[in-house]
Amino acid sequence: MLTETEEKIIRFAKNPAQGPKIAVIGGGTGLSTVLRGLKLFSNHLSAIVTVADNGGSSGMLREDLGILPPGDIRNCILALADTEPLMDELLNYRFSDGRLKGQSFGNLFIAAMNAISDNFYDAVRNVSKVLAVKGRVLPVSLQDVQISAFLSDGGIINGEWAIGNRPVDPDQQIVAITMQPADAAALPEAIQALATADVIVLGPGSLYTSIIPNLLFADIRQAIRRSQAIKVYVCNLMTQPAETLGYTAAQHLQALLKHFGQDTTEGFIDYCVVNNAWVDRCEIARYKLESATPVLAERRSIEMLGARQVDAPLAIINNGVIRHDHMLLARVILRLLLEHVSRQPLFGEQPSQEVSRNKP
Repeated sequence: MLTETEEKIIRFAKNPAQGPKIAVIGGGTGLSTVLRGLKLFSNHLSAIVTVADNGGSSGMLREDLGILPPGDIRNCILALADTEPLMDELLNYRFSDGRLKGQSFGNLFIAAMNAISDNFYDAVRNVSKVLAVKGRVLPVSLQDVQISAFLSDGGIINGEWAIGNRPVDPDQQIVAITMQPADAAALPEAIQALATADVIVLGPGSLYTSIIPNLLFADIRQAIRRSQAIKVYVCNLMTQPAETLGYTAAQHLQALLKHFGQDTTEGFIDYCVVNNAWVDRCEIARYKLESATPVLAERRSIEMLGARQVDAPLAIINNGVIRHDHMLLARVILRLLLEHVSRQPLFGEQPSQEVSRNKP
């Protein structure tokens, strides 16, 4: 027999128009993964995407055309789009020869749309319309920002690509990430999305180059603090050699807290979702060759920081890569939201006079 929460999740799946408002913060593959799952249950998604990328195809277009990096934006648009497989393949296609070698057709499409639009956000909106995107893809800012990493040995690395692709060195752990300009303003629509959300999700994704760069905006931090939404952090499955060598789940949380500007997760993160699925030893051994290991979670350490640990069997193998199960992850997020607001009407219904929609 289904529980009331499970029945409500099924209702969302049958009618995503009645789903909750969800704001997801991050970048890279992790952000597109969680969006693919959540779009099956809600049409009211807002992806708030980092604009610090300066490598690969995005970096070349950023340097040549002076536009914001389109790569993570493209991935999120495709994750939320209702496209045919051929269109999906086309937008992900990378040229292999000539002057366009390495360039993604999807990135060029966004760049061309930017040239005929008023600004980059309008270009993203126009591309989203063409591809029938369910939800909104929001660059965190329209300003040209760069990030730098301060290391434990006193060194400094400039640029997102250099930070994420530096050699593995346990004596050069990342201590802090900064942004230039430090006072860059966030996109107003991103602030609004956080203010009106029923749930805010951070991650999964590269801690220092996908998630934390979004938290460097003062108005993003303020919007999260003020929001009455529940806040969920989805921890990575594996550590990343250049960024989180040897990190536990609690150390991921501590890094987020440091850049958020507080000592506990109060008002910032309510739940920390971690994987408890068994991963084949051969896969772990293969990752270990690249200095990546499973992220370990110790409940007491996480709860001492103020968050509740939520365990779920999220790890799957996709094309030889350990990834989050996007469907199960979406269901976990929805379950947390519904249980948190279980005394309130279902989303899409009128709240009673006694209960406010966003309060437990």
